[in-house]
Amino acid sequence: MCTTCGCGEDHHHHDHDHDHHHRTVRMERDLLAKNDALAAENRRMLDSRSIAVINLIGSPGAGKTTLLESTIARMHGAIDLAVLEGDQATDRDAQRIERAGCRAIQVTTGAGCHLDATMVKDGIAALAPAHGSVVFVENVGNLVCPALFDLGERAKVVVMSVTEGDDKPLKYPHIFRAASRFVLTKTDLLPHVDFDVDACVARAKEMNPRIDVLRVSARTGEGVDRFCAWVRTQAASS
Repeated sequence: MCTTCGCGEDHHHHDHDHDHHHRTVRMERDLLAKNDALAAENRRMLDSRSIAVINLIGSPGAGKTTLLESTIARMHGAIDLAVLEGDQATDRDAQRIERAGCRAIQVTTGAGCHLDATMVKDGIAALAPAHGSVVFVENVGNLVCPALFDLGERAKVVVMSVTEGDDKPLKYPHIFRAASRFVLTKTDLLPHVDFDVDACVARAKEMNPRIDVLRVSARTGEGVDRFCAWVRTQAASS
């Protein structure tokens, strides 16, 4: 249940809650409009400092943190990197990122299921990234609400593992439509799971024909260098 966007409200259509439903819809619209305005301010500020923010969105256990650890190891010293970690509780992921050799700030959302533009603005201020740097936002593990909330990022990246269903792009279309890149992780497990990569990619392309797809295994290193190369293009375009 999300206490910030109203997605935990009962949206079933009954005659007696008609007014309640409309109040909830108005609240969500007002909240998104306010967030979008602040996200636009974030984007202008980030662009003025040539800072590229990459928003990683995926389910819990998709491999977002492990992908970041592998990326940090390969890009250490090449580009100034920082990470804004989002979780409902604990700073365990921020600790992992710092052990990997990268500065990190943990944002704990409590019952909230996503980061918003205000949290990112405050996180960026605390990180104080250098001109020309890249900041990764590892969003709260969730494929729903993070797709709706603009943070002022350069790009949204949807991260999904082969241990999830290959029909996930059809079940969660909004994030696949919003993302510019789809990173399919844990490909080293393909011999051990019932997962059709071609079908999954086709479904992602059905939702978003322009989405770029990258297959990655942090364990074997497959695709990680290509992901790092793409990150460099984001920094270069700042």
